[in-house]
Amino acid sequence: MMRRFDAIIVGAGQAGPPLAGRLTAAGMTVALIERKLVGGTCVNTGCMPTKTLVASAYAAHLAGRAAEFGVRTGEISIDMPAVAARARKVVMDARTGNETWLEGMAGLTLLRGHARFTGPGTIAVDGEELSAPRIFLNVGGRASVPDMPGVGDVSHLDNTDMVALDTVPEHLVIVGGSYIGLEFAQMYRRFGAAVTVVERSERLIAHEDADVSDAVRAILEDEGVTVRTGANCIAFAAHDGGVAVSVDCSAGEPVVVGSHVLLAVGRRPNTDDLGLDLAGIATDAKGYVIVDDLLQTNVPGIWALGDCNGRGAFTHTAYNDFEIVAANLLDGDDRTLGQRLLGYALYIDPPLGRVGMTETQAEESGRPILVSTRPMTRVGRAIEKGETRGFMKIVADAETQRILGAAILGTGGDEAIHGILDMMNADQPVSALRWAVPIHPTVSELIPTLLLGLEPVAPR
Repeated sequence: MMRRFDAIIVGAGQAGPPLAGRLTAAGMTVALIERKLVGGTCVNTGCMPTKTLVASAYAAHLAGRAAEFGVRTGEISIDMPAVAARARKVVMDARTGNETWLEGMAGLTLLRGHARFTGPGTIAVDGEELSAPRIFLNVGGRASVPDMPGVGDVSHLDNTDMVALDTVPEHLVIVGGSYIGLEFAQMYRRFGAAVTVVERSERLIAHEDADVSDAVRAILEDEGVTVRTGANCIAFAAHDGGVAVSVDCSAGEPVVVGSHVLLAVGRRPNTDDLGLDLAGIATDAKGYVIVDDLLQTNVPGIWALGDCNGRGAFTHTAYNDFEIVAANLLDGDDRTLGQRLLGYALYIDPPLGRVGMTETQAEESGRPILVSTRPMTRVGRAIEKGETRGFMKIVADAETQRILGAAILGTGGDEAIHGILDMMNADQPVSALRWAVPIHPTVSELIPTLLLGLEPVAPR
């Protein structure tokens, strides 16, 4: 017998549950299907556990610097089971809170199981068939396993495995020098592991400007992380000491032996076992569901939100997908993906806050640009905290006087970047932020000074 609903949501990540809340509040009957863990990647294996671990690593690092602040401590040691237990509690509290909310939501049927399309408007869950005129996919993604020689012959970890570790690896080799890999690199170095980062590109986080990339590398190397870039042929083999990773770099030893190997080379969407072909839903070559600027698929009445659509890889972009869909469907609004201004952060210490274009992207656009850079050694708040690593940079359009992008690599950078992000969202000229009066002492107080230093840069 077919069960009929006004809407079906597949996946209880960051977009699905709030969408269920809006739809049921509008009087609709909704089925929310989740085959694994409510909360998705962010709650269970991503943002929440990793940033909890980052906080523990920061505490360990600061304790080791206590003498610099006139504080005497004893021997510093890491209780990794306690660190891991703290992260698990944060996860469980968040997941339980989400589950309790959903289970008490009037008009919502929460189903546990694997959803598969049987047609454009029908979905089967463990033998039961459901139908609805509106179907929303929020199925997320998972770590990608690269097709590298020997990768299937050795034991390796992904981000899900890492947040569950309750021991400190003797030597952690991380394949992938981008956001996930670098956060774990610094974190486990501070926990006491030897850490080597292996990156195929010539520099870390290669999509960022070279000065940002170089500064991040220097921060990690200063803490004892070994960085191997230009690894043109990465391969794996079993070794008495764990796993031998062939790196084939232009400099340094050709093989690195690690007790543990973390693969941090990207993500893939959870779309390969949903029966999308039976519904006629189009995907790209990587499996991402193709959507338009309203998040609609090529099949009328079916939307895709969050990581599975390839239009954002962050918790906040997934939540914004929900906001766009809900505003258009329920509020009579006209919101699009094209209106979204992307900001994000790299949570090493100090963090990197980013928004908009890089300087390189702005130069390549051919427009006349203005650029200003200032070191964090000019920021009183950073000096007082003893955390002066990093710098600020802002890029603006010389003709329109609009900010094109910014980077703040420094203490509080993940928060201070929002002052710039908000001005860009409001489409205000540089002068509007120039005459702001920020609070002293804060990181943000240097932003007006940064704007005063804008100078022309010749386009490429």
